[in-house]
Amino acid sequence: MDVLKVFIGSPRGLNLRNILWHGFASPQEIPPKYCSTLLLFTAGLGQLLESYCQQTKVSLAHRSFVTLTNLEELIVFPDITHTVLSVLEELMMKSAFILKIMLPYWEIALIKFKAHRFADCTMLLLTQLEAGLRRVFAAVNKCPDTLLTAESTTLYTTLDEILAKHLTDGKINQLPVLLGEPAMEFLWDFLNHQEGPRIRDHLSHGEVNLPEFPEEAASQLLAFSVVLLLRFSDAAVLSAVKEEAAVRLLLRIAEDYHSRCHPAFQLKKQVLSCEESVRKWPLLPWPEEPCQEAARLEDTETNACYSLITKILHELCHHVPENHRVLSVFDDHPAEEWSLLLGALCSTQVSMLFCPRAVLEVLAVLRSVASHCQQVSRQVASSLQLRHRQWEERRLHSRQRQNYLSMRASVRLLSPALYLILLLVALELVSVHSVHGKNTCEYQQYLKFCKSVLQYSENLEAYTRPEKNKWRETIGLTHAALMKIWTFTEKKQMLIHLSKKSTSKAIL
Repeated sequence: MDVLKVFIGSPRGLNLRNILWHGFASPQEIPPKYCSTLLLFTAGLGQLLESYCQQTKVSLAHRSFVTLTNLEELIVFPDITHTVLSVLEELMMKSAFILKIMLPYWEIALIKFKAHRFADCTMLLLTQLEAGLRRVFAAVNKCPDTLLTAESTTLYTTLDEILAKHLTDGKINQLPVLLGEPAMEFLWDFLNHQEGPRIRDHLSHGEVNLPEFPEEAASQLLAFSVVLLLRFSDAAVLSAVKEEAAVRLLLRIAEDYHSRCHPAFQLKKQVLSCEESVRKWPLLPWPEEPCQEAARLEDTETNACYSLITKILHELCHHVPENHRVLSVFDDHPAEEWSLLLGALCSTQVSMLFCPRAVLEVLAVLRSVASHCQQVSRQVASSLQLRHRQWEERRLHSRQRQNYLSMRASVRLLSPALYLILLLVALELVSVHSVHGKNTCEYQQYLKFCKSVLQYSENLEAYTRPEKNKWRETIGLTHAALMKIWTFTEKKQMLIHLSKKSTSKAIL
């Protein structure tokens, strides 16, 4: 334990793990004997562990390696070509982003990439990106004391502080202003967001299968490094390098980058996925006889639901983007304008960098609503297919037949109800930053309303499960939820009412 403390652990020792992983040490500062000692020590620990397991007859179960979450979402740059590698080699020599004493790390990173040692390449890149960003951070924030040293009595300046909105003294961090939102969002996606790959965390804690580390992750970091090094190169170098079409493409992609792992982006994906699922309901088998009987089963409460949906849509339609219309959701084949409308709302840019807690809380509730709606849609489709097959094969008993008819009547209502919920979620997402316009009491009331919609979606998911089959009950459930939505909408207390009113001429 003492050896571990000296080499790896306490900041009062060598603390090799932290000073290397956070990019403080240059190659010349780490003697080869340190590496030799750690290699021998690691092998010795393995022998001790094996001996202990044999003596105690305990089997050691290794944890499974993690899968890098949503990595496919982040593949925005094209594959690294020989041309791009050549440009990067040139920039490494000329960019002010890299200290000359750190250049060997960059050179080895490229060697490892060419040798298909992608995990090695990525680990070296991460340490050197942190070292370079720390230099820029110290310069733009005029705090040179955070730059070079890793003192045992002072907290290190790491990427956690470098990528934060505020400095430790409460002042605004100027690094995001210098780099711009696209670069910051790329770094947050790869390193920080909980639903991102978080490659830095997983690699540093030994949670990744190194031989199978994906080439795409290393490739994206290399491409981003080209863009970053160009930002800190002089005009002559920039002009010469931009003659390459591949470099111009990298710059254009980097300038247009938007977060793909932020909760707001994930909510957009959920809304569009659910809309696509609901849109397919009319394409499912729908025998003529049950449809006619299902229509006759519609009662006063069902008609009241239709009336409420129409009134709520009339209110919401004033806030949709210009040149889009909200058509009727009561047709057997909902118009494609619904897909276009929700697509337009979800393509609206929402600021994602450094979202305040209130915004994240609202997004979390809306995401839960969308998630339950997705599950409802899947359950409805599955039940419709199963019951139709049983109907065709004449395997439904009298009670099951009646339940099937109730299901068809309910589905006729659930389709417009889900479209309404998706529209409501999308509109509130676009206006989510307007939550700052509410005082504490108003915010709590708004959150309570959102959670009531969440409660409806949770109950709807429970009622439409195959083992429940509470199809008639979904009508009463929907009516109660629509009444709450209409009441809240009438009071104009939603976020869309706080944001600038649209001049849209949307119609029902």
